[in-house]
Amino acid sequence: MNEDPSWEPLLDDLDRRRREARSMGGEKKLARHRSRGGSGDRLDVRRRITYLLDPDSFHEIGTLVGDVPADAIVTGTGTVGGRPVMVGAEDFTVLGGSIGVGSTAKRFRIAELAERDRIPLVMLLEGAGHRPPIDNGAQAGRVPTDLLQQARLSGRVPVVTAVMGPSAGHGALIVPLSDFSVMTADASVFTAGPPVVKAALGEDVTSDELGGPDVAVCSGLVHNLAADDRDALDQVRKWLSYMPPSSWSYPSRRDGIDSGPRRLDGITSLIPRSPASTYDVRSVIAALVDDGQSFEIQPTFGASIVCVLTHLGGEAVAVLANQPMVRAGAIDAAAANKAAHFIQVADSFHLPLVFLTDNPGMLAGTASERAGVLRAGARMFAAQTQARTVKVQVALRKAYGFGSLAMSVVAFDGQTASYAFPGVTLGAMGGRAASQATGADEEAATAIHEAEAAAVYRSASRLGFDEIIDPHDLRNVLIEAVQRGLFRRQVAPEPTSRTTIAP
Repeated sequence: MNEDPSWEPLLDDLDRRRREARSMGGEKKLARHRSRGGSGDRLDVRRRITYLLDPDSFHEIGTLVGDVPADAIVTGTGTVGGRPVMVGAEDFTVLGGSIGVGSTAKRFRIAELAERDRIPLVMLLEGAGHRPPIDNGAQAGRVPTDLLQQARLSGRVPVVTAVMGPSAGHGALIVPLSDFSVMTADASVFTAGPPVVKAALGEDVTSDELGGPDVAVCSGLVHNLAADDRDALDQVRKWLSYMPPSSWSYPSRRDGIDSGPRRLDGITSLIPRSPASTYDVRSVIAALVDDGQSFEIQPTFGASIVCVLTHLGGEAVAVLANQPMVRAGAIDAAAANKAAHFIQVADSFHLPLVFLTDNPGMLAGTASERAGVLRAGARMFAAQTQARTVKVQVALRKAYGFGSLAMSVVAFDGQTASYAFPGVTLGAMGGRAASQATGADEEAATAIHEAEAAAVYRSASRLGFDEIIDPHDLRNVLIEAVQRGLFRRQVAPEPTSRTTIAP
């Protein structure tokens, strides 16, 4: 009688295959990859995943796909802050992180699972785009196109991308589809790399000149810049901490030492009374929010608007504030485009929007018009007026023209609450510009300025604002408004199925 065959050979074979698949590009390529980081400690693809995820939480998917280790992309699931995410990380040490049939299927699969399981998708990019066929017929037949599934995630689950080296072509297209993106200082991202540009256009250009931070961050393609791999992954974790797992759920509440009401005793020293004086609105935000902590999105792009994720009264919120230090807070095309995307992401994932308004309108001038300020401003206005999340607006010193509409100052625009400080100046334009535009004499100009100064009370008399508030009460009224607005997160009870029998 024959004994049952042993499992050991099968398990040994599986272990061998797994070790080969997880070997990445081998020791020489890994050493070369690490040395490109300057400090000699640049993370390889598996160390990146380990650093990003909670300890011992990674479960790989598609380990044995392809004829080269992991087919140049490591994919799987793990947790960040205790919550599940799907993750895909290109391995530059294997065929330059290029995309083949197997890796395309893996990309599609993790995006599919992100939607089905309603959890975020995180992509770590460092790859050369599609690879040419290695042998005849190897890539024949239909294969899933991962970009189709990635696009379906928009507004449904958070999509985050970190560019951690050169990223080209098909793989790089996830960047503009992302809700948040970050790149390291030595990374680059572009439609096609320098060799293709040279062959097609005869242009000699480096990767950095083509798509380094001075291009990708300055153009608004990538949101934030990171010093190195660890900083980029820390920013990914930070951004995710403010978000719910999907649009089917809500952000988590965070109760801290400083999550309760308090009077802002120093706020009038932070905001000069004269509308001609500048100040850094970041200092106002820091005084206003819990623990003074926030995470700024696109700090160097469209700098006349500051966009931050933070907590207010324990609730995750998205704050948009005009920055008087930059163009007096006037909204240019870049600021409007930044704000529109920020508003849409916050609205998709149910973060309350807090608008702190202090601006002279949209930026005028020929350069601004050529940059498309009206189109971008309209995009921002449409985003905020279509938002269905909680909206709270506070006018701090001035709010003029279409810029005030884009900042949600106009009455009855779906705000949960709308406030103004005393002395706020309002109108189609500032008093000086109005006097010049109408050719007003001295008496008429004085009347225009007096009307401008009284405008906030005239507006309040018609409920243009819900209330004129003492600046020292700003934090408390905002907390009350946000918490009241969040009562809309009510779920009606499911109907009970009964069989009714007549007596």
